[in-house]
Amino acid sequence: MSHEKIAFVTGATGLLGSNLVRLLLAEGYRVKALARSEQKATQQFGELIGKRLEVVLGDLTSVDGFAPALQGCEVIFHTAAYFRESYQGGRHLAALHKTNVEGTQNLLNEAYAAGIRRMVHISSIAALGRNATGLTDETMVLAREAAPDDYYCSKIETDEVIFAFLDSHQDMHISLVLPGWMHGPGDLGPTSAGQFVQDYLQQKIPGVIDAAFSVVDARDVALVALAASKTGRRGERYLAAGHPVTMARLLQMMEAVSGVPAPRRKLPRIMLYAIASLQELFARLTGRPVLLSLATVSNIANDYGRKFSAEKIRMRFGLGFRPMEETLADEVMWTRQSATRRDTYKPGKVNSS
Repeated sequence: MSHEKIAFVTGATGLLGSNLVRLLLAEGYRVKALARSEQKATQQFGELIGKRLEVVLGDLTSVDGFAPALQGCEVIFHTAAYFRESYQGGRHLAALHKTNVEGTQNLLNEAYAAGIRRMVHISSIAALGRNATGLTDETMVLAREAAPDDYYCSKIETDEVIFAFLDSHQDMHISLVLPGWMHGPGDLGPTSAGQFVQDYLQQKIPGVIDAAFSVVDARDVALVALAASKTGRRGERYLAAGHPVTMARLLQMMEAVSGVPAPRRKLPRIMLYAIASLQELFARLTGRPVLLSLATVSNIANDYGRKFSAEKIRMRFGLGFRPMEETLADEVMWTRQSATRRDTYKPGKVNSS
């Protein structure tokens, strides 16, 4: 009888986490999926929950609460992070540090105590800087003091925690995967990508801004993470940033795959700062999340013109990226189907046996 590998996935109901869980199940793994919400776990995985998929309810702010579930696992895929809320206006430095930095440190300690010696940590292109050529690779690590916002700072600090743990635990094997702006099906959150698609379909995108992004399919990032868990090198970073694309081109592709007309009006970036400033004031007065935060605008400006090398994952794993049109078409279809399901969805009980 073959040995059944058991993987533990944090952030399992998120965009990347959910696609990774499905990939692992398809590859024959038994999966323990960490989720904060029982309802969201049921909504995300439905009938998959059962013999080979076990939902573990818990939170990175209280790792000791789910630590017993780490027993028996061979590998951890750490995809969870405090991210979405940090771009909804205001400052979130304390929450970012507690979840991303302290949560990761506590997870490492508990995983090691449980006998786990292999982990894949999902970092971010936020941890990397740029050079004069405009092409960024895994060696161009950004100093914490150069981070443009609190989220970037927390991701850099989290990576520092990872490398410090590797230095003090020579038998621990951790590889890091650095995704770009992830899109694709399964975005229940939604992330900023999922919110962008929802806004586009509802024709809430006001115009075309002078911005560029690196868009990657979450399913491709999951493939890189799985490969890194098998043959990735200890302490190595692997970029999975995807395709560079301008906002204008992204909107054209959205029009092509959705049938919804793209906005044509050009918006100067200075207007975004003005709108974001007003939105931040609104957030402070009402306590509600903003549609456009100063952190988001800063992020757009910081990433403008950056391109990321995929050479390392091609050479090491033989992996690349599917066409962006395929990603967006699948994302649009999933978003439309999800809206229909929400109208009829009734939460059930998670079977976590």
